[in-house]
Amino acid sequence: MTDRDGSRPETLLITLTGKDRPGVTSTLFATLGRAGVEVVDVEQIVLRGRLILGLLVTVPRDWRRLREAVERTAAELDMAVEVERGSGDNQARRSGRSHVTLIGTPLSAAAMAAVAGRIADSGANIDRIERMARYPVTAIDLHVSGADPDALRRVLALEAAAQGVDIAVQPANLLRRGMRLIVMDVDSTLIQGEVIEMLAAHAGFEDEVAAVTEAAMRGELDFEESLRARVKLLAGVPEAALDQVYDAIVLNPGARTLVRTLRRLGYRFALVSGGFSQITDRLAADLGIHYARANQLAVVDGVLTGELVGDVVDRAGKARALREFAAELGLPEAATIAIGDGANDLDMLDAAGLGIAYNARPVVRQAADTSVNVPYLDAILYLLGISREEIVAADAEVGIVTPSPPV
Repeated sequence: MTDRDGSRPETLLITLTGKDRPGVTSTLFATLGRAGVEVVDVEQIVLRGRLILGLLVTVPRDWRRLREAVERTAAELDMAVEVERGSGDNQARRSGRSHVTLIGTPLSAAAMAAVAGRIADSGANIDRIERMARYPVTAIDLHVSGADPDALRRVLALEAAAQGVDIAVQPANLLRRGMRLIVMDVDSTLIQGEVIEMLAAHAGFEDEVAAVTEAAMRGELDFEESLRARVKLLAGVPEAALDQVYDAIVLNPGARTLVRTLRRLGYRFALVSGGFSQITDRLAADLGIHYARANQLAVVDGVLTGELVGDVVDRAGKARALREFAAELGLPEAATIAIGDGANDLDMLDAAGLGIAYNARPVVRQAADTSVNVPYLDAILYLLGISREEIVAADAEVGIVTPSPPV
């Protein structure tokens, strides 16, 4: 902002603090309006009923008279005010802009200090801080400028591990506000537990299958080979067991909230699973999910044969499904988000614009863009700039009651 002669204009910085109540902001602006000044910048926050209002306005000819008027207004409001004369507009944020989201249960002051220190060490600046949630997790969004997002992500990933918090770093761009495609793993991500182990219990091989599944998810076994070996153990299980397993499925906390909220915003969803379509198709229909791709169990005369029908949806197949769904929607891969927990999700997480390891194995946490290690899938909403208050308000409009935080 410059005057016509190229010089920097004079401005007044007005900082008002005190107990918040209706009419404070309008009263102060009315005082400024009578002086005929222009508003250059404004910021306002309320913390536990305390208002902090910062205003940058142009300097009138008799600025001392305006200062006295502002001080009288503040006194009438029983608030404190500072008026500082200077030059120039508020500085524009530097390039290399990011959103850094911290999630903790709890989020300690020491962790915040450590993260802020690493941001400063990177030559970046925290321009703004917003609370996204205070229950059941604490989530804070930092608007950061002056550092390459990828470099900042690497630095803060190490600090996140050291402090025991989750940190996501995303470039500040329009993608965060646009329609995106969410591609989710199913077993141990969307739902609790593993469907194949639940089926194996009907054949008496639950422990054997569980051991192989865990090794495969850690990346120690070839996924397709291990899957076919586990499916063979299901031979002879009645098809009706699939209904029993489906009825026993428990969604991870926040799953319905995540899908419901993002569907309201026009997001599209896909389930991509190394599990079985007889389960995932029903989950997709139940949750209103647009796409689903998984392996199909062969059934003959109402009994599982121990074989699969068609190609296996493995690690490469998951990434391929993500790309195909994105292409069908006309979305770039940068507009996709993948969520998974096992080694067979790695290619999918890498292909997505944002890969999220959800309560994942160490090999996945190390490779993903970010990790969420709290047991609430809807915590992912905070990474997308959606606050807990907005979620609760939207649910209340349709009669969905959300538990209140403890007092």
